Formats: sequence, C-alpha cells, structure tokens
Amino acid sequence: MKMLKIHIESTKTPTIVKFVSNKILTEGSFEYNSVDDVNNSSFIQQLFHLPFVKKVFVTANFIAIERFNIVEWADVQDELKSVIENYLTVNESLFNTETETKKVIAEIYAESTPNPAVMKFVSNKLLTSENIEVISVEEAKEVPIANDLFDFPFVKEVFIANNYVSITKNDTVEWFEVTTALRDFLKNYLSDEKPIISNNYIPITREKTEIKPIETENLDDISKEIIAILDEYIKPAVTSDGGNIMFQSYDTNSKTVSVILQGACSGCPSSTITLKNGIEATLKQLLPDKIGQVVALNG
Repeated sequence: MKMLKIHIESTKTPTIVKFVSNKILTEGSFEYNSVDDVNNSSFIQQLFHLPFVKKVFVTANFIAIERFNIVEWADVQDELKSVIENYLTVNESLFNTETETKKVIAEIYAESTPNPAVMKFVSNKLLTSENIEVISVEEAKEVPIANDLFDFPFVKEVFIANNYVSITKNDTVEWFEVTTALRDFLKNYLSDEKPIISNNYIPITREKTEIKPIETENLDDISKEIIAILDEYIKPAVTSDGGNIMFQSYDTNSKTVSVILQGACSGCPSSTITLKNGIEATLKQLLPDKIGQVVALNG
C-alpha cells in the first residue's frame, strides 16, 4: 500500500490553493461556505476554526481551500499541508462514518473555443484527473458519458479533462441549435453521479500521433525546461480553450520541439497560428537560441 502524500498546487485564483493527494479522497464533490455547512466531517469543521479559511471544496483527490486576505499562502500552506497529510495518514478518510453527505448539484456553462467545430462545457465538478479523448463511438465503450453523447447524431468527437467536456460536432447543425440540449444532458448526467469511465477503461494509444508516456527523469535538461514552460505558461491557456498540449520530444540537432494537440486544439483552423505565434514564440523567448521550431505531430 502506497504511503499517502499531499502536494500543493496553486490555481488561477491567488486566494485558492489545492492540496492534492496521491489517493482518491471521495467519489463525490462537496462544497462548504462556512462551518455551518459541515455535517459530515469533523476535520473540515476544524479547518474553519482557522481564522484564514474562507471556503473549502473537496472532490476526487484534492482539497481546495480559499483564504481570507489576512494571510498569504506562502506563510501557512506548508504547515496546513502537514496537518492534512497527518490527519489522512491516521484516519484514512476526511468524512465521518454513517453521516449524510452533502452533494453538489452539477452546474454546466458553455464556452466557445477558437475551433468553430468545438464547444467547451465546463462543470463545477472535477470529472477526471486524466485526459480522455474519444474520436468515435467504437472507442466509447468504456467511457459511458461519451457513449451517451454519441447518441446525439451531430457529435463527432469527445474530449474530457479536469472539469470540462469538449465536444466536436459535424456540419449538420449549428451550435445555437444544440447547445442547450447538450448542457441539460451533461447537468443531469453529472448530478445523477453517473460514471465518467468504467473500471475497465484503458487509455487509447494512437499510433498515428505516437503518443507515449514521457519519463521526465530520463530527459535532458532542455526538455525538462520545455515541459516546465508548457505546464506553466502554455497549458493553462490551451486548457481554457477546451484543449490540451503534451510534450513528446526535443531534437537537439534541429532544435525542434514536437507536441501533441488534443481536444479543441486538434484540427483547429487556428492551431498553426497558435503554434507559431503562441507556443513557439514563448519558448523562443524563454529559451533563447535553444528552439528552432515547434511542430504538432497530429496537426
């Protein structure tokens, strides 16, 4: 049995920090705005006794905490991480046993993306901790939510990551005709806590794009720097547009960076512009004389 560990992740909101576990903490999602909201966890009640804790959100493998402005996270986050880690090591669960839990009703809002064929549907619930790309109904067997989405005749591809679903449509409809139906479907599906993937789900390796797991510890220093820049500067913007980017390789001779684009970014008419004006320009600026070009293996 692996030892429980917590690591700290910052978010786009400076007052909110995520304490991420290497183990699943809950199958549901729980949001607490004050100590009065907490009826299923004595530990979360204790968190609200800390004067800087404003809100607590628990889902999947992390606890997100919003603070009041009376402190900075740098002053308290390491100590709080130790408190959470020690508690879970001893108690194994955040929640009291045989207590009614407070469910969060799913909310969905739609966002357009740079790709006119793709719409991004964002949820207030964490859907998955991995990137799930389904490009046909045949691939949806072990992804129930995608399988049901393919019942809509205009759905062409589905991409799921973090708290959103990106849907690629065909040319038979316009988004204004189907967005409400998709939003209602996703809201009902997630509110009913239906599964995103089955227990038998295995990520599909696409030979044509040569997607392979990257062992970062074996990479050269420049490749590691590239990955760090992609994660910090590029991936948040790509994710906000309903897509994902994955580092694949760096050729030291040609100074070529190869990446994989997924979701809304894959096949997007503006993906070439994104590569040249966004990703490539950023890498050249931050790694002068180290980058020749950036290419998408599937773009």
